Amino acid sequence: MISKYFRNVATVLCAVCMVVNPFSDAWAAEKAKPAQLPNPAESYPTATPIKHLVVIFGENISFDHYFATYPNATNPASEPKFTPKVNTPSVNGLLSGGLLTENPNSVQPFRLDRSQSVTCDQNHNYTPEQQAVDFGAMDKFPEFTGTGGSTCDFGHGTGLVMGYYDGNTVTALWNYAQTYSMSDNSFNTQFGPSSPGAINLISGNTANVQFVSGGSTTGVIAGGGTSGALIGDGRPGADDCNPTGKTYVSFPAGTTNVGDLLNNVSYTWGWFQGGFGATSFTNGIATCAATSVGLAGTTADYVAHHEPFQYYPETANPHHLAPSSTRRLAPATKPTISMTCRPSSPRWMRDSCLR
Repeated sequence: MISKYFRNVATVLCAVCMVVNPFSDAWAAEKAKPAQLPNPAESYPTATPIKHLVVIFGENISFDHYFATYPNATNPASEPKFTPKVNTPSVNGLLSGGLLTENPNSVQPFRLDRSQSVTCDQNHNYTPEQQAVDFGAMDKFPEFTGTGGSTCDFGHGTGLVMGYYDGNTVTALWNYAQTYSMSDNSFNTQFGPSSPGAINLISGNTANVQFVSGGSTTGVIAGGGTSGALIGDGRPGADDCNPTGKTYVSFPAGTTNVGDLLNNVSYTWGWFQGGFGATSFTNGIATCAATSVGLAGTTADYVAHHEPFQYYPETANPHHLAPSSTRRLAPATKPTISMTCRPSSPRWMRDSCLR
């Protein structure tokens, strides 16, 4: 995570039909402006009207932390009002589940105000998360994943983990949900912090990671061995912008992630992460020194262990290089998608079927 104490929402976009190079920063928009390049995705034959897919996911915080009462906001008089669209469906959150006021945890859920925008990060390590789940009872979160601090818990101590925002506070996220699809039933396949979560997102498989160099693998690889399941924040072995003094790991060549699958069918794609663009090079070695000033202060933009494609030899971009030309931003050939034509198929699908 960016800070030991402050909550980090790692907004990461994995986009189909966007760019070939899997690692981009602002250069993806700066080097290839839509007005200058045709959009090849518009001519793709697709099984649905969807031409682009963008996935945004947050880390270190629960779904309910942002959408516990969606689409119903408190709307206090002192804050901008959030009004959902008519017939907005409810989500599988605290409100719909009856857990907002009758929760099995030792602290009941509570709303965080706009003035409480910088909070302590919850404990999201491998073992504490299992202890919090308590064999499925889901009742030990303040005891095991709750953290506190004099400047970031607003008097709630470890109970802060039960706090949530709504449409008056995280308005942008709620507006995204009003416009696009939202996954309120996404269940990870293992516990643990940033790296295992990001690896799971792009591959669904954290097994067989290999120790490359650095410190102890205890808490990084299951059992503390030199290979096994990734359970902690091992840094990607192939990355110039890794921090020093850490444990570095990678997956063997031939280990598949979604980038490989998209490459195999000539779909363009990209992983967009703040600070990935190198600020300088020394003998070809990149330095990523970009910083941003936010509510929690000044932080480094690039966090290597949030970049899952760097762990795989086939998709790694160790020197943080931009595409060599704008031609790299489009596939050489259009993919062919086969669909079965049936009389009962929707009109748009029948029109797209291969004849």
